Amino acid sequence: MKKTAFKKVYQILWEKYGECACPLIHHSPFQLLAAVMLSAQCRDDRVNMVTPELFRRWPTPAEMALADPEEVAQVIRTLGLFAAKSRNLVACARVLVQDFGGEVPQTMADLTTLPGIGRKSANVVLGNAFGLPGFPVDTHVNRVLNRLGLVQESSPEKIERIVNEATDPAIWSNFSHLLILHGRDICHARKPECEVCPLAMLCRMNKKY
Repeated sequence: MKKTAFKKVYQILWEKYGECACPLIHHSPFQLLAAVMLSAQCRDDRVNMVTPELFRRWPTPAEMALADPEEVAQVIRTLGLFAAKSRNLVACARVLVQDFGGEVPQTMADLTTLPGIGRKSANVVLGNAFGLPGFPVDTHVNRVLNRLGLVQESSPEKIERIVNEATDPAIWSNFSHLLILHGRDICHARKPECEVCPLAMLCRMNKKY
């Protein structure tokens, strides 16, 4: 029953939004990795405002590894937590150069050894840079799935495991994109627009059904 419910939700959202692309502008796996790090507690559109200059100066791990974190911080200073993020960017690039030959690794185990990269960020990179199965769980994914009743968990890791066990790996990346879009467009944290929600009939939070 759980697999059927997930499949139904995915189909409804796919009919509304289709196949989705990562909104973070990038031209290489490293640039996506960096943009994902910058997106923590920050909107994607704000990240996209600073990455053109960031990647103009330091487009590769080799170049970023030689950067001064304080100089990087000045480029990304309009973002939240910019000081910590700049340190992580440089530290991450150095690890890539030292341990991975200047290439972004393609496994969860390796990606999560990088400074500033957790499972959510690693899943974004796997799915969008390499086309590998990955289901990132952010606040929108967490909220929508809990409201629907498909999960009753607050832990991103537990939610990821439940979804992975119930769905085809081929849809993981796009399913996450769909849930994020739905959370941003309709299933808002404070005032969800239930009257126009295509998932209303499936939602345990909707009192009309």
